[in-house]
Amino acid sequence: MKVSTEPVERPKGLYRNLYVQVLAAIALGAFIGHFWPGTGEALKPLGDAFIKLVKMIIAPVIFLTIVTGIADGRDLKKVGGVAGKAFAYFIVVSTFALFVGLVVGNVVQPGAGMHIDPASLDAGAVKNYATKAHDQTIVGFLLNIIPTTMTGAFADGDILQVLFISIFFGIALALTGDRAQPVLDVLNAFGAAFFKLVAIFMRAAPIGAFGAFAFTIGKYGIASVANLAALVATFYVTSFLFVVVVLGAIARATGFSIIRLIAYLKEELLLVLGTSSSESALPSLMEKLERAGAPKSVVGLVVPTGYSFNLDGTNIYMTLAALFIAQALDVDLSLGEQLLLFAVAMLSSKGAAGVTGAGFITLAATLAVVPSVPVAGMALILGIDRFMSECRALTNFIGNAVATIVVARWEGTLDRKRLDRVLARDPKPLAGEVPAEASAD
Repeated sequence: MKVSTEPVERPKGLYRNLYVQVLAAIALGAFIGHFWPGTGEALKPLGDAFIKLVKMIIAPVIFLTIVTGIADGRDLKKVGGVAGKAFAYFIVVSTFALFVGLVVGNVVQPGAGMHIDPASLDAGAVKNYATKAHDQTIVGFLLNIIPTTMTGAFADGDILQVLFISIFFGIALALTGDRAQPVLDVLNAFGAAFFKLVAIFMRAAPIGAFGAFAFTIGKYGIASVANLAALVATFYVTSFLFVVVVLGAIARATGFSIIRLIAYLKEELLLVLGTSSSESALPSLMEKLERAGAPKSVVGLVVPTGYSFNLDGTNIYMTLAALFIAQALDVDLSLGEQLLLFAVAMLSSKGAAGVTGAGFITLAATLAVVPSVPVAGMALILGIDRFMSECRALTNFIGNAVATIVVARWEGTLDRKRLDRVLARDPKPLAGEVPAEASAD
């Protein structure tokens, strides 16, 4: 009888689990921010530093994943098929998210009864956002996808520009054929090194989450949420139901459980919650989706593109917040004006993609087209926007994870056995598969 030589895995203490560490860091950050707000605000650099660490490697990770994914397959028809299916999914689901926000805003009416005088609003508080929104035109957005230089896209960290370069460079390698193999081997080696770097940086996630959450509570205070609790509660409940019901139905139709997917991504979701940024978990999300059976070529295209075009949480927020402002200012929007709001939001949510503070900026761009609702009304939600940004980021993150698996299933390239095993948290590897623990360390 053959005796197994595999080392016996010792149980890992709870304190060594990243999920527990981030959760404890968020709780500690909230405690310090509430009782010592000055100290909480001073901890902001910790969160900023961690986000900068992650953003530093997002561009090369996207580039290496997409280029090697396209060049390894060398089937350009499949690349076009993945892109087409991804955009079809984005348009349908993100548009439905806008519709959900519009319906909930009309039914719940969170801003009704506030009777705010528009003259009393501080227009200067939102002037900067309105200016940025005005600068973001559809034509300007499309032209900005093309970088000025090859290196400029990486220097600026512009995801769409990196995506543009990566797709065409991957196509070029695929068309070059066997002569490009040495370049591809080098890029694959670089990819392995960068994902190891991701694992190293993720060990600092609890520190980043601690600093970011302490700043949020210390700066804005829990009381600022209570003042506009109806809007915050409505947004959180709507987003939760969208994830469980809408994305849950899509997941069920695809053959997996949304609850199990959320459990599988719990470390990343806590990181997004703590930092209010879905970008902080982007490299880890790509790695985990590949581990769950989605091919590199699909993950590399769908995830980065979805971060700009598949913003379910942001879309719910836009229509819901716009109706809240109108109701709070006693502005009665007609059906025609609401349909205009909906149509403009469909465009502006794409036109301002990738812009810092995109949720607030796209809202300003949308309101600017509906003259009956003053853009200055955004001052009503400026103080609580930070608290809603966490929910936007979480919903966007889950939506893009679901989109990637769905597109992989449509392409017929999803490893269903591996997906089922990973989501069921079965540690036993499939035949010929490297254990996840070995590849992740």
